Amino acid sequence: MGITDLWLPIVVTAVVLFVASSLIWTLLKYHNSDYSKTDDEEAVRAALKGTQPGFYLLPYCLDPAELKNPAMKQKYEDGPLAYITVTRNGVPDMGPKLIGMFAFFLLIGVLCAYVVSRTLEPDASYLSVFRVAGTVAFIANSVALVPESIWFERPWSMTIKNFVDAFIYSLLAGGVFGWLV
Repeated sequence: MGITDLWLPIVVTAVVLFVASSLIWTLLKYHNSDYSKTDDEEAVRAALKGTQPGFYLLPYCLDPAELKNPAMKQKYEDGPLAYITVTRNGVPDMGPKLIGMFAFFLLIGVLCAYVVSRTLEPDASYLSVFRVAGTVAFIANSVALVPESIWFERPWSMTIKNFVDAFIYSLLAGGVFGWLV
């Protein structure tokens, strides 16, 4: 069994995961509580006005040796410490973001297909295929987020919610591959 023989479970997995993701974000909305409003949003907006899109560090200090400088050390003591993502102005264009997510879920399907095709025989049982594809889907949708909580202090609650999403996706991907392989 080659990876090209698994084009149908790859595509069906992408569609199913895309629909599941859409339902999670639009109907269940449990990720809404991940985001907080600043105390003075207008002042923060004014302070960031004109900042080019990018990922910013506040205070900006890339060399640990700079932490010996009393002025830099004081910035850290006084706070705030922040990792700020600035995006382009304007209402977000959902089209490219949705296409990007579908492409991501296609990649998940390809990864599942690759590992299934390399580890299982063509006549493998539903449960064997389910376990392998589901595990790959879970890993692909979850573990890379852990360093975000470790290094950038992304709230662990966000990472845990993404692990819940990944678990749902893993059950769906495993089910599709188990059914179609």
